[in-house]
Amino acid sequence: MHPEVGVTSADGACCGRNYFDRPAAVEMEDDEFADERAAILEEAAALKKLAADYMHPEVGVTATDATVFGRNYFNRPSAPETEDEEDAEERARVLAEVAALKKSAVDYMHPELGVTSADGACFGRNFFDRPTAPETEEDEFADERAEILEEAAALKKLATDYMHPEVCVAATDATVFGRNYFNRPSAPKTEEEEDAEERARVLAEAA
Repeated sequence: MHPEVGVTSADGACCGRNYFDRPAAVEMEDDEFADERAAILEEAAALKKLAADYMHPEVGVTATDATVFGRNYFNRPSAPETEDEEDAEERARVLAEVAALKKSAVDYMHPELGVTSADGACFGRNFFDRPTAPETEEDEFADERAEILEEAAALKKLATDYMHPEVCVAATDATVFGRNYFNRPSAPKTEEEEDAEERARVLAEAA
């Protein structure tokens, strides 16, 4: 049990070889290298513990010394104000609902945007091409109808201007001007209102 205790013998004929220095012995490490390796492993273990403490602050600190104490970094008087866990969860839920509402509004306001899906089992039908959809007008007929309505509106305006010359022409362009049809130099000579009334009375008396 104690191989380190040497063997004492008085017989000069006794001899033996060292078990550790025999030729077939396993190569051993020198004391200097062993000490250096132990120091390196100790430093590596300390660095590993430091990295684990940094990456996992949720792991508590264990100490058996009753005189050891410390304060919480997050609860110190000079710490910046932080959000409660309950408020943080509520804020996260509110932001998630707002994001969902925004997506719904965008989908409603922009039906021209296609739906992107990576699920091969997803399918759907076109709202406008469904069998129960109301009959819609083709683009060619719609364009022709728009042109007809535009021409009809122009003709209506022209007829209104012709039938109601008393309606003034409204214009906002200061450079627009025109002459009076009845006062133009080439207009036929017309009777003044006073002469017309006088003539009417004379004809009435003559009759």
